[in-house]
Amino acid sequence: MDRPLPAVLLLCLAGCANQKPAETKKAGAPPPVPVTVATAALRSVPVELTAIGNVQAYSTVSVKAMVGGEITTVAFEEGQDVKQGQVLFTIDPRPFQAALKQAEANLARDTAQAENAEADARRYEQLFQSGVVAAEKYEQMRAQAKTYRAMLDADRAAIETARLNLQYTTILSPLDGRTGSLLIHRGNVVKANDLPLVVINQIQPVYVAFSVPAQHLDAIKKSMAGRRLKVRAIPKDGNRPVDGELSFIDNTVDVNTATITLKGTFANPDRSLWPGQFVDVVLTLGSESNAVVAPSQAVQSGQQGEYVFVVKPDRTVEPRPVRLGRAAGNDIVIEQGLRAGEVVVTDGQLRLAPGARIQEVKRGQGATP
Repeated sequence: MDRPLPAVLLLCLAGCANQKPAETKKAGAPPPVPVTVATAALRSVPVELTAIGNVQAYSTVSVKAMVGGEITTVAFEEGQDVKQGQVLFTIDPRPFQAALKQAEANLARDTAQAENAEADARRYEQLFQSGVVAAEKYEQMRAQAKTYRAMLDADRAAIETARLNLQYTTILSPLDGRTGSLLIHRGNVVKANDLPLVVINQIQPVYVAFSVPAQHLDAIKKSMAGRRLKVRAIPKDGNRPVDGELSFIDNTVDVNTATITLKGTFANPDRSLWPGQFVDVVLTLGSESNAVVAPSQAVQSGQQGEYVFVVKPDRTVEPRPVRLGRAAGNDIVIEQGLRAGEVVVTDGQLRLAPGARIQEVKRGQGATP
């Protein structure tokens, strides 16, 4: 037979049955978000225009023959550097030597005839004054003497032409430069002023031509007042940048593209710029002092425009709209919305919300989710 439970035990069981479960502890605050930060600063920022440029030879000459004949000598190699006055080609000079000798012989013959005509004219002058010959005969002898004098002038001109043609049989380089492909080889017969024999490009110095929007024309002209503007060419093959000066502004705006063509001159001492090459161009107009700059990666884009996350003294963040200016390398000018000395988030923004608490970490230590 079962014994009844003690009263104390029954009271304990009843109390346990009526006891409520322990309440759940409230959830703690979310952990701080790891981010990288940077401080906005005041500094002088260069005012620059960027464009794509094309390298052009400073001078280009298509060498042609000034007289016709057979090419007997080619005195250079393709792609060779040549100096002004250096011999490039020789055309067979023998026909021109013969022409010069013939012109000189004609002068000698006509000189003798002219001297004889002058002597006859003097004798007939005396006879005319003595009344022995008629005036008509005297005038005829004078005209004959003048004709021979004119023939002498023509002979001298023919000699100069023959000498010049003989000089043209030796073709010289008109400038310092670099030769291209040989277009006509030795043994070919060429005509005067016909096809080019070779093209020479002057590559020290060189031009870099580029175009900028016409809206910048006034700023460029104002910046050029009394000084040369610096132009930097940055080769796309990784070679170091090359500095030059703006030397040309086109006299008209391209109505199809609303751009204007400019040229910079570069000394090109190491020949890192080559005609036909494309380069990035940076034209420096001046500098803007006391500009507020921040890293460009701090700027985010939203429905209301660009903004940055500013870190407040309590280590929380607030999004703040900004108005951007020009780029300055890896930084960007903040024209409105940020003051120098304020701290902005540069990495880890995707995990942020207004009022979120942050924890600063070094770049590469987990700021990006």
